[in-house]
Amino acid sequence: MRQNHSKKKNMPSLAVYSRYKILIGIIFFAFLILTIKLYDVQILTNEKYVKRIEELSNNYVEGPTAPRGRIYDRNGKLLVDNVPVKTIVYKKPIGVKTKEEIELAYRLADFLSIDIKGLKERELKEFWILNHVEEANSKIEDSEWQALEERKLTSKEIENLKLERVTDEDLELYTDLDKEAAKIYAIMNDGYSYAEKVIKKEDVTDQEYAMIGENLSTLPGITTRLDWERYYPYGETFRSILGNISSSESGLPAELKDSYLELGYALTDRVGTSYLEKQYEALLKGTKTRYKVSSNGTYELIEEGSRGYDIVLTIDIELQKQVEKIIADELISTKKKDKYTEYLDRGFVVIQDPKTGEILAMAGKKVTKKNGKYVVSDYSTGVINSIVTPGSSVKAASHIVGYTTGNLKIGEIRNDACVKLAATPLKCSFHSYGNINDLEALKYSSNTYQFQTAMKVGGAKYHYGIALKVNEKAFDTYRNIFAQFGLGVKTEIDLPNETEGLKGESRQSGLLLDFAIGQYDNYTPIQLSQYITTVANGGSRLKPRLLKAVYKPTKEKLTDLVYKTSPSVLNSVNADKKYMDRVKEGLRMVFSYGGTGYGFIDSKYKPAGKTGTSESFVDKDLDGEIDTPTLSTVLVAYAPYQKPKVTFTVVTPNVGTGNISFVQMSSINKRISQKVSQKYFEIYK
Repeated sequence: MRQNHSKKKNMPSLAVYSRYKILIGIIFFAFLILTIKLYDVQILTNEKYVKRIEELSNNYVEGPTAPRGRIYDRNGKLLVDNVPVKTIVYKKPIGVKTKEEIELAYRLADFLSIDIKGLKERELKEFWILNHVEEANSKIEDSEWQALEERKLTSKEIENLKLERVTDEDLELYTDLDKEAAKIYAIMNDGYSYAEKVIKKEDVTDQEYAMIGENLSTLPGITTRLDWERYYPYGETFRSILGNISSSESGLPAELKDSYLELGYALTDRVGTSYLEKQYEALLKGTKTRYKVSSNGTYELIEEGSRGYDIVLTIDIELQKQVEKIIADELISTKKKDKYTEYLDRGFVVIQDPKTGEILAMAGKKVTKKNGKYVVSDYSTGVINSIVTPGSSVKAASHIVGYTTGNLKIGEIRNDACVKLAATPLKCSFHSYGNINDLEALKYSSNTYQFQTAMKVGGAKYHYGIALKVNEKAFDTYRNIFAQFGLGVKTEIDLPNETEGLKGESRQSGLLLDFAIGQYDNYTPIQLSQYITTVANGGSRLKPRLLKAVYKPTKEKLTDLVYKTSPSVLNSVNADKKYMDRVKEGLRMVFSYGGTGYGFIDSKYKPAGKTGTSESFVDKDLDGEIDTPTLSTVLVAYAPYQKPKVTFTVVTPNVGTGNISFVQMSSINKRISQKVSQKYFEIYK
């Protein structure tokens, strides 16, 4: 019994020993991990942490926004550059007093010529109050001071009373020098107190710049520097698409502030605010110079700033310039000479490479009448956000709907007779062509041929006077296939603010017939360009591109390539090659003798494509109601038809009045098409 009892007494000791072993093991592993971590911190990554400690213990500042990258055309011609601008800048010193700023403003007014036309009356009155404190206070009655003490009036209300009571006689004593100082003081105290204020940037003379520079030691907070502005060697050509940037005075625009701050920008940074400048902000923005501020207030250069990346566009600026001139000249000439052009006010052209999606030219112009003369302005942005009823130009896509759904056969012959629906006027082609096949339907732009296809797609069996009822899903069938060509969807062009066009909401049966001939949904010029490009290359919907290549900034030529863009296929048209080939043969016939496109492009260039004339409407009396019928015209084409290397899209809305049965319209679209295609082939022989 004793032996057994002795064994039991030893058992707890064994358990404690086991626990000690586990504890020792844990301690060992803990020290091992600590040792490894110390080795990592002190040996392997020591430099990283030393640098981090240095960053936390030192004050670093950045210089102003660095110059942006340059923009070139496809042939290396400079489209956007930076030019140096002499600038006088003020940054409020810590603890500066109002009196000191006023004195500084007067000193600067002695050195600089300041435009006082923009001086506001309130700014001048505020300056007078600061310079005449006692006199300004005397304009407040004792009862009003008492009301301030009793919190019946606020300090702001008291200041407003002072401003109201500053008289013209008070201000008469102020000379131009006083007014210049007042303007300078207003600039110094505008906006955020910590932000740099540009005292003068426009037209700083060499003498002014030198005088300020020589006296910087007596002008606290004032610095001189060479700022920059964008320079456009080709003037207004392609200007709106190149885009804009914010000014050094405004910094981040209010509507973009939050998104840019999240990306690490400062409030005073200059950024792209529209189109290409905004689209490629990440590439074009420069790297700011970085300084370390020492304890005595001096600056040590840590990192030299640099210009942003240079970008090369797909645009041929010489072709672009000629295209813009052609549109402008034709708009003015047409408005002066052609009848029925009361509502014609714009025109668009897109020239694209169907193999790559690269845009060689994209132009839009708008014409208005001012002081009895026609004036043309740039409207190239309308290429991506202005809509037009496309008319018969989309019939190639309508044919594909018929082929792929089994409702149209290759070589199928139909009678081009008018269609009569119940309670509806006759729906006809422009001319009656008798029995025609699918190719001739494209050549002559038969409407009734498309009506018959649409009714079949909708599951209706036509007879004269039918009360038409189609399956509403037929609208989806058409729209889904049209979208494969880029119609009714965003093209994904590398520009902000692209619109999808405008889709009709009603699904009344008769509207399906209108859809098939391009008289329902509306599209943008860039969508029509993507559509014909997709047809031309055999069915690949390519992303339209304006960016061709990116280069590191160099002083001379473009030499240090970062990357080149390549074609981006968004989707392929879901149709057999035989159907695409059949459509392309029909589009070739459109430009043959007797076809609707004959003469739009010289036959020696072997063109193919489709014209379109549509019924559209405008708001005649600007009352918000679209009420006046007009006619609009479209051309989509490519050349040569065997191995296409270029596509042309020409859009001129509202070229006539009335309806399509009584054609009263200008042939401006034909003239623009002839001249633009001729100019392209002169350059690209």
